Amino acid sequence: MPLRRQPSVLTTLKATSHPYMTGAWTPLHEEVDLPDPEVLEGRIPDDIEGVYLRNTENPVHEPLGRYHPFDGDGMIHRMVFQGGRASYANRFIRTRGFRAEQEAGGSLWGGLADPVQLAKRPGFGAHGALKDSSSTDIVVHAGTALSTFYQCGEGYRLDPVTLDTLGVEGWTPIDGISAHPKVDEHTGELMFFNYSKHAPYLHYGLVGPDNRLKVLQPIDLPGPRLPHDMAFTERFVILNDLPVFWDADLLARDIHAVRLHEGLPSRFAILPREGGEPRWFEAAPTYVLHWLNAYEDGDEVVLDGYFQDEPMPPPRADAPPGFGHMMAYLDEMSFRPHMHRWRFNLRDGSTREERLDPRIMEFGMINGRYAGRRHRYAYSTLPEPGWFLFNGFVKSDLETGASWEYRLPPGVFASEAPFAPRRNATAEDDGYLVSFLIDENRQASECVLIDAQRIEEGPVCRIALPHKISSGTHAVWAGPEMIPGFSSRASAAWE
Repeated sequence: MPLRRQPSVLTTLKATSHPYMTGAWTPLHEEVDLPDPEVLEGRIPDDIEGVYLRNTENPVHEPLGRYHPFDGDGMIHRMVFQGGRASYANRFIRTRGFRAEQEAGGSLWGGLADPVQLAKRPGFGAHGALKDSSSTDIVVHAGTALSTFYQCGEGYRLDPVTLDTLGVEGWTPIDGISAHPKVDEHTGELMFFNYSKHAPYLHYGLVGPDNRLKVLQPIDLPGPRLPHDMAFTERFVILNDLPVFWDADLLARDIHAVRLHEGLPSRFAILPREGGEPRWFEAAPTYVLHWLNAYEDGDEVVLDGYFQDEPMPPPRADAPPGFGHMMAYLDEMSFRPHMHRWRFNLRDGSTREERLDPRIMEFGMINGRYAGRRHRYAYSTLPEPGWFLFNGFVKSDLETGASWEYRLPPGVFASEAPFAPRRNATAEDDGYLVSFLIDENRQASECVLIDAQRIEEGPVCRIALPHKISSGTHAVWAGPEMIPGFSSRASAAWE
């Protein structure tokens, strides 16, 4: 079927040499539908069924100040798979900020690297000087997609097939929703947190499979913190208070400068999923962007994630003038994250830690059916030195210690690659990794499927996208069981 273009959005963006508005970060403003895109290599397997959703950052208007890649307007790309066919579409998330700037014909908010006084209007989340672009994360819960912003925005619901923006999530608390809410595929529940600059500084929430808010519990912290992710087990949730957060003296002057606070440990709160008194555990100081999974093992809660050896790296000397700090803070090689395991003993209150892999890696995924339960396999991304980009994948067997790598050709960069189980899968790793690639050599993008049991062999299928997408952060896989009426709704993608 032919490519269908949507009406153009208004853009005022000018040509630039900004390192995060060029190359793999070049903004995309085109919205399209493309049923049956060209298959470049292999064939689309008939045993994969579901939706891959990818959130990306795409600035629409000329920035008021100093652009940071996390300021870009959220755009969701999706690929529907069914019956050996695929259908692609992409849409901007019609947030309140996006619509306001379309009406105004230009930017109304500064960005993460700008002073708060630059904003022409108040924002909508807990950190009101920023535009809530909903451009960080994407999950599927209660039959719809939920996009979120890491600075605690409103949360936007979208149709996971048509990508229509359905509006602000109704149960959003006054302090918003952080990125990385978690969905338990077994219970249909969603767990989330938010953080703010006023007491109690942190909240935990639980939403039922009916999309009704069941729990909203304050968690007392000593002051404002910057948690980025959370984890859960069958009975518990794990929140964190890590020693990387704003400088209190500068924050009092409305200057948001992040510091590593020497002498403070990492702290972890473990509390029942239904709410209750948190129990705190201490561990070695670090910062962690992303947890991989957590599960219960006898008296212990086991948490896997990516421990940063250098949570506050120095400016990159090889960066373009004026971008040394920004590129250091966006470079996994600078942070030096490694797969790490924490064991919290609920009986005696002790913590044990161990390094699981010496390689620098991050943005890990597992088979979502094992979230909150003991997992064996992890799928991490390998970083492109100097940039917030990925140039390969690692599969780790956490029982045997074995691992397998697939590296992309030079100039080709991956998206976060969730695991898609095969229909009637018989093993934890029986399925595919799904990812969108940005090929700077060809100025093109494609979707790849990689057999998770033979990751080192590379893609079994390559599907052309109609345009080169911009980079971003997170992606999700949703099987047909997570989207009511999936078969008929997916079929409509080819009409």
